[in-house]
Amino acid sequence: MKFAHMGDCHLGGWRQPELRELNFKSFQLAVDKCIREKVEFILISGDLLDSPYPSIETLKETFNEFRKIKEAGIPVFLIAGSHDYSVSGKTFLDVLEKAGFCRNAALYEERNNKILLHPTIFQNVAIYGYPGKKSGLEVDDLERVKLHDSPGLFRILMLHTTIRDAIGSLPIKAVDQNSLPDVDYLALSHLHIRYNKEKRVYSGPIFPNNISELEELQEGSFYIYDNGKINREKLKIKEVIVFKIEIDNAFETADKIISEMEKTPIKDKIILLKIGGVLKKGKIGDIKFGKVEDYAKKKEAFVLLKSTSKIYVSEPETKIDHVDSANLESEIMKRFEDKNPNKNNEMIPSLMKSLQSEKLEDEKSLVFGERIFSEVKKIFQI
Repeated sequence: MKFAHMGDCHLGGWRQPELRELNFKSFQLAVDKCIREKVEFILISGDLLDSPYPSIETLKETFNEFRKIKEAGIPVFLIAGSHDYSVSGKTFLDVLEKAGFCRNAALYEERNNKILLHPTIFQNVAIYGYPGKKSGLEVDDLERVKLHDSPGLFRILMLHTTIRDAIGSLPIKAVDQNSLPDVDYLALSHLHIRYNKEKRVYSGPIFPNNISELEELQEGSFYIYDNGKINREKLKIKEVIVFKIEIDNAFETADKIISEMEKTPIKDKIILLKIGGVLKKGKIGDIKFGKVEDYAKKKEAFVLLKSTSKIYVSEPETKIDHVDSANLESEIMKRFEDKNPNKNNEMIPSLMKSLQSEKLEDEKSLVFGERIFSEVKKIFQI
C-alpha cells in the first residue's frame, strides 16, 4: 500500500503575492511528487484552503491541480479544517467534490450520545474522518467518537485537531490520543509541526504559514506511507535567511540593517528581518525601511519580510507619589479601576498575568497562540 498524507495547505493564504505564489508552487510540487511516486490515493487532513470562501483565482489554480491528480487516476479523500470549515456546512470543498475531484471522508451521525463515523471504502482501506472546527470546538466531539465496523480493512482516521501527546503539558484544550479509536494510521493536521509517532502523523504545512514558521520550519512537507514505512517529503523552494538585529537608534537602524545584509548573498532568498530593542532616539516611524527595501531589491532578494513587534520606545518613568515600588503594578491597576468602574475589572489581574506569558523554549508559534487563547477564554468563561 502506498498513499500520500498532506494537510495545512492554506491555498490562497499569505498577503504578500510572492509568498502566496510560493505556497501554491509548494502544493504543485507535492502533487507532482505524488504522481511520480504513483501513490494509490491522497489524504488531505484539513485546511486545503485558507478560507471557506477563497478568491476565484485561488479556486481556478486549485481546480487545475486536482484535474492533474484525477487525470493520473489518483483518488483524493479529504476533510475540512478550521480554516476551510464553515458552520453552515457549505464550503468550496463541496464544489471540488461535486466536480468529481475528491471525496469528503467526514461521514458521521449522532447515535446514543456518540458520534459514529462511517467509513469511505477504497480497495482494502476504510477511511474515516471528522472535520476541524474554529477555536478547537471539535475536541469535545472527539471524546465521543466511535468507528463503524470495518473488519479486515486497513483503517485510517483523518482529524484536524490537537492531540495531547504533541503538546505535552501545555494548558491547551487537546484530545487524549489514547481515547481515540485504534486505527492503523492516524492522519493529523492543524499543528504545523513535525510529528511522527506510533502511527500518529502530523503532516506539517505544505508551506510555512507565517514569519515565525518560515524561521522555524524553513520549508514545507508532507508524508508518503509506503508499505509500512512513513517517509517525510521535504518541499523546499527558496532558502530563508534570518537577520536578528538589536537597535536603540531609529535614525541609524536602516544603515545597521544594510550593513548586516551586506555580509550574506541574498539573491533569490526569502529575507526575514527580526528587529528588536528599546529606542532611545527616534521612534519606529523614523526607521527608513524604504532604504532597506531598495537595497534588497537591488540585490535581487526574492522577498523581504520584517518583524518589528519587539521594538519598544523608551518613555519617561511614570511618577506615582507615595507608592511602594514593589506594589507599583497593583497600584496602577487599582487607580485605573477607581477611575473606570466596571464589573469586569476583577478579571484584570488574571488577564494581565495571562498576557504576560512568554513563549517557551521550542514551543511552536501556533501552540503558543492557542495556549494564550485558551487561558483568556477561561478567564472570560467562554
